[in-house]
Amino acid sequence: MRGILVSSTVTACAAALTLPFLASSPASPATSPERPGARGSVPAALRPVSVPGSTQSLPLVTLGTADRARVGGPAKEQGLPQQEVEPFSLVGIVWDDATAELRGRAQVRTRAVGSGAWSGWQDVQTHDDDRPDLGSPEARGGRLRGSTAPLWVGASDAIQVRVRPDALADRTPEGRSLPAGLRLELVDPGVDPAPARGARAAAPPDLTEEELASSTANLPLAPLGATEIPALDKPASEADIAAAGTGGRRTDDPAETTDTTDTTGTGGLSDIPDLGELTIPRVTDLVEEAADSAEGADPQDDSVAAGGRYVGPRPRIVTRAGWGADESLREKGFSYTKRVRAAFVHHTASGNRYTCAQSSSVIRGIYRYHVVSSGWRDLGYNFLLDKCGSIYEGRAGGVAKAVLGAHTLGFNSNSMGIAVLGSFGTTNPPAATVKALASLTAWKLGLFGANPLGTTTLVSAGGNLFKKGTSVKLKVISGHRDGYATECPGDRLYGRLGAARTAAARLQGR
Repeated sequence: MRGILVSSTVTACAAALTLPFLASSPASPATSPERPGARGSVPAALRPVSVPGSTQSLPLVTLGTADRARVGGPAKEQGLPQQEVEPFSLVGIVWDDATAELRGRAQVRTRAVGSGAWSGWQDVQTHDDDRPDLGSPEARGGRLRGSTAPLWVGASDAIQVRVRPDALADRTPEGRSLPAGLRLELVDPGVDPAPARGARAAAPPDLTEEELASSTANLPLAPLGATEIPALDKPASEADIAAAGTGGRRTDDPAETTDTTDTTGTGGLSDIPDLGELTIPRVTDLVEEAADSAEGADPQDDSVAAGGRYVGPRPRIVTRAGWGADESLREKGFSYTKRVRAAFVHHTASGNRYTCAQSSSVIRGIYRYHVVSSGWRDLGYNFLLDKCGSIYEGRAGGVAKAVLGAHTLGFNSNSMGIAVLGSFGTTNPPAATVKALASLTAWKLGLFGANPLGTTTLVSAGGNLFKKGTSVKLKVISGHRDGYATECPGDRLYGRLGAARTAAARLQGR
């Protein structure tokens, strides 16, 4: 039996900003509504008073003569002239057809809250290849939109936008370079969760149905309502194999792409009709059960035998409750793939102008942009890392489990996506970030018997580098560009993957 220490419960969310709209515009911003039924069947008295964060959505317009003269753009340039809006911190551009590309250059300049100083023009990465597979249930739902990468600009209250099409794009067989329905998305990530009080596990009435499901998926690694999953040494971490659900499965089976989806709406809690009837098992009992399961597994099963020897120490992981996820935004239920054969490393291309104290806000902004603006079922990445080396839980479903993400178009099945907050085309990733990447992959890949220094075979679901159905040999720790023709994760971060592989293997004891 191994002990577990956890932080305390999540408190109620802070109120959203309600500053007035400051000036008229060509198109008034619309605040994106939450999807009907996103809230669980929790009595109104038990729900948070308000939900933090909001999204303003403004259609782009063809710039007039005066605007074109000021910014030097062509006649077909779209954008927005300078205008005041409600406060926001993250910006992106979306359009109607998720399969269409924006072939051009998108730039924004923003005015900082408080100082009133305008930034210079900043590029928004127009190609966002971190997304769901187009043939997946997530894509077939009909909600997906095309989207740029999000850009973190900090607290701002005014913006100017220009989107210039490529000069020769309209002569290409694909047709127009600017897709239909271009809209500017301005995301306010809301206020950080209040500091946790005490060190007890949350009681069910403190959690909404979605919060309960998300937190339950991390049992027995942490109690309900925990804001972090604690670090463990290597021997104790081996019991996490049971939480991964790998017992009885071999890691040398052919790659599988069939996904299993929990559609109960409660993330595996279909037998819980009412929160008041929930009986919470003691965490110590669950830990003993997980350890017993690992010890009693078939020694001939490679996934358990190899994993038992080579699971790296579990690093500290900030949970979704810890960074303040609004669980009512995502779709109910969780989607799982068969196992985790590979880790794809990304950068968010959201810029490096954030402090470590703002990391949770950046993640909430990306989460809201992925779900509300882009139409995804949840945050796309399985994990996120910041410049100080902190590790954050991404898509809900359990950090030890094989949660199906939306991160590497064509290779989301049987893999996990790890995104580093920032842009690393010309900026070196901090040493703390590379160390965190090694720690996370040593632990999570070890649960599934994967060697960080090895290779694996995945089957492409279709992309611009490999046709659908192609079996592709990849490094177990790969960059996004290894599976898709893209600059992600940036040359400087990509160049550090070799060091991360070596460090991860060493942490596994190889």
